[in-house]
Amino acid sequence: MGYSMIRAVIFDLDGTLLNRDASLISFIDDQYERWREVLSPITKETYIARFLELDCHGYVWKDKVYQQLIDEFQINTTWEQLLSDYMEEFQHHCIPFCNLRLMLEQIKEQFIQVGMITNGKGTFQMNNIKALEIEEFFDVILVSELEGIKKPNPEIFQRALKSLNVSANECVFVGDHPTNDVKAAIDAGMIGVWKRAMQWEEVDSDYIIDDLIELLPVIERLNE
Repeated sequence: MGYSMIRAVIFDLDGTLLNRDASLISFIDDQYERWREVLSPITKETYIARFLELDCHGYVWKDKVYQQLIDEFQINTTWEQLLSDYMEEFQHHCIPFCNLRLMLEQIKEQFIQVGMITNGKGTFQMNNIKALEIEEFFDVILVSELEGIKKPNPEIFQRALKSLNVSANECVFVGDHPTNDVKAAIDAGMIGVWKRAMQWEEVDSDYIIDDLIELLPVIERLNE
C-alpha cells in the first residue's frame, strides 16, 4: 500500500460514536415505565435483561425481539405497537461516547473530511445522528437501507470514498465490529481502527483505541 496523507476519516455509528448499549438500556427502562399497564406482569429487570439478550448488541432487528418477548411473556399488545414505539422514542435516549464532539471538532480543524457508514434503517439512523447533534460535521453519511447495500459489502465503502473524492489509502475507518467495520475497511484498502468493544477479545486492526480522543494521535502519527 502506497503511503499517503490522511485526507478523510469514516466512522461507523452504533458502538463507535453512539454508546448504543447505554442508550438502549435507557430506552428500555423508559419503555417499560410508559407501557407499565401491559408490561407489569414481568418485572422491569427481567424485561430489560431479556431484551438485551435477544437484541445481541443490535445485530437482531427489533421486530424479532418484540415478537419473541410477546410470545415468551404473553404480553397483551402487538409487537408492531412496541416496535413503532421503539422507532419513535429511541432517538430521545441517544448517549454519545465520551469526547465525541471534541474529537470531531479537532479532526475538522485539520481540514480532514469526515464520513459515516452505518447499517440500519434510514430515518431511524438519521434521527439518532440528529439527536447526537453531530450531523454538521459530516461530509457524507451512508445508511445501508437507503443505499440498498450494507457493510461489509465493499461497494458501500467505495461509494463513501467516491463522495469524499479520496483514495482508500488516504482514509481511516473507525468502527467496533471486527468483520463489518475493521476487516471490511482494511480489505477495501483503508487504514482500519478498531474502537474496542467488550464483546470481542482480539481484533486484527491497524490501530486500536479505547476512547474517541485517541484517534487524534493516530492521525498525527500517520501524517508525520
